[in-house]
Amino acid sequence: MSVRVARAAWARDWGAGCRRGVSNFPLPPSGAVNVAELLRDATAAEEGPREAAARRRPPGQCSVLLFPGQGSQVVGMGRGLLGYPRVRELYAAARSVLGYDLLELSLHGPQEALDRTVHCQPAVFVASLAAVEKLHHLQPAVIENCVAAAGFSVGEFAALVFAGAMEFSEGLRSIRKEAHEQFRRVADRSLKASRVSPVGSPPSSLVQQALRFLRKNSSKYHFRRTKMLPVSGGFHTRLMEPALEPLAQVLKSVAVKEPLVAVHSNVDGNRYRHPKHIRKLLAQQVVSPVKWEQTMHAVYGRRKGTGFPETFEVGPGKQLGSILKSCNLQAWRSYGHVEVLEDPEDDGT
Repeated sequence: MSVRVARAAWARDWGAGCRRGVSNFPLPPSGAVNVAELLRDATAAEEGPREAAARRRPPGQCSVLLFPGQGSQVVGMGRGLLGYPRVRELYAAARSVLGYDLLELSLHGPQEALDRTVHCQPAVFVASLAAVEKLHHLQPAVIENCVAAAGFSVGEFAALVFAGAMEFSEGLRSIRKEAHEQFRRVADRSLKASRVSPVGSPPSSLVQQALRFLRKNSSKYHFRRTKMLPVSGGFHTRLMEPALEPLAQVLKSVAVKEPLVAVHSNVDGNRYRHPKHIRKLLAQQVVSPVKWEQTMHAVYGRRKGTGFPETFEVGPGKQLGSILKSCNLQAWRSYGHVEVLEDPEDDGT
């Protein structure tokens, strides 16, 4: 089945919620693939010869999308996307789900507000999918020939939405609920953990001391780089164990489908196999380290002499590209980044 179908699944979801509003940006140029065409493709239940042939394209004619996660957020992200079709509608749909103006916060901050988990996770999620819209407008073949996607931490939700495994609004609602209700409560607990800690978990004060020690002595332990991330909880650690069951309950209410392109899990780097598998590992990743290097090896591993697909990082920052360069220099040579900050052809808002 064509990747157009995957994109149509989330385009239909957020587009339907925005048709009540008024668009103030230009339509796609003549010849560009429009939403109606995408939705017509989405109604086709069977794969035709064209789609089968697309899967047999040489690696150099295929593409992989990488979606960044929390910590990549920066004030101004989204400004380089606003001149492209449907991006403002995407942010309008996000506003209707979240109840506040995410675009305003993304463009103007302040940074300390954007860094709060309740804001930065939705902001990175929406900016990444808006970057997909920009990429589709500039290079439609990249989207249509996509064979795999992976997302770092919260970026995994964006990858799954892009792949048609869940709808835009449900992915965003899951992130909002996860960040606003569950993670805030767990973060509060972790601050009190010096008095009462989950069984087997170290007190939060000791964790903070350990992090400061490792950063101070990074050269002694041959760390290439250490950085304190702007996050408000101990994500991907055992400190998040109280969030497991509530998040699992949230995911049970989400309609999850089999991805139409390969999406790799943070938990083990392997492809998601079916909806039950997705729900299980999305909850598990909250307390599991992000195995991004293993994911890169799974995505780009191939026989000697085989070419590599084009890779695009869609969202704020270029950190995933830097990691790819360290993991697989040959794959990185075909890497590109979709700019979400200032765009040379964008006059601003």
